[in-house]
Amino acid sequence: MHSFVCVFIGEKMTEQTTGQNTSNPLQKYFRQPKLHVRLPSGGKYYPPGALDLPESGEVAIYPLTAKDELLLKTPDSLMNGTATADVIKSCVPQIKQPWYMPSLDVDALIIAIRIATYGEKLTITVKVPNVGNEKDFEIDLNTVIAPLMSATFADTIKMDNMTITLRPLMYTEITKDSLRSFEEQRVYNLVNDETVSNEEKMARFREAFNRLTDLTVETVAKSIAKIELMDGQVVSDPKHLLEFMQNTSKEFYTKILDHITEQRDKFGVKPFIANTTKEEQEKGAPETFEVPITFDQSNFFV
Repeated sequence: MHSFVCVFIGEKMTEQTTGQNTSNPLQKYFRQPKLHVRLPSGGKYYPPGALDLPESGEVAIYPLTAKDELLLKTPDSLMNGTATADVIKSCVPQIKQPWYMPSLDVDALIIAIRIATYGEKLTITVKVPNVGNEKDFEIDLNTVIAPLMSATFADTIKMDNMTITLRPLMYTEITKDSLRSFEEQRVYNLVNDETVSNEEKMARFREAFNRLTDLTVETVAKSIAKIELMDGQVVSDPKHLLEFMQNTSKEFYTKILDHITEQRDKFGVKPFIANTTKEEQEKGAPETFEVPITFDQSNFFV
């Protein structure tokens, strides 16, 4: 039942209905999904409430809005990951909490958003090795995203009578670790600082190196969801897992790290193989060379 409010205008009384939703006549012109994709993770590893995955297993990809484009041009937002999280929430609304999406899905979703907004082709400008002249290459992003969609995350390995279950890091964990690493690496700017003594430089370098080493071990420990022992005991306490990785053998640690790196690389974007002309080869250029595909906002989202 509607409630009515009496409004007096001069000597006339009119009735207005309150609590009634007014639909926007322009709503049918709002942006629509341009494509639907399966998540590389298959929807696994999301915490409850972070993903609303349809029965089809595919999420809708919307093109960027003007606000999204502005976010991608804000250096601070790019640095701390806010821009990427906000853009994915805007363009992939079925991901309710982008900060908690597994790292497996990040690159694939960024590429899908780029395709939905600007199309399947990406032109990149690079310098030809040993020649130096700049040259444009056109990349079909469908060939870039396809390997990410078909990759499989091997989350279980057996070592030393243990069954180790791994998990991909969440986007929030990756961002925080990257920022910490960046801050520690800034210490190397001291190399050319003549106001700082060599003794102080060495002390700061040593401290930064130790902190970076600790960060690496912490990251590996966070990638372990649980360890099951032969007697059936399951260890999943993050503190216990970290303590174990800090005190295990170098061989055991290296095997875990290598496996994690191998899984991560499966979901990373492979470089583009560029071909050169005979004329360029006569000037010293190789027949082919690798071109890294980076999500540089100056050329990827334009």
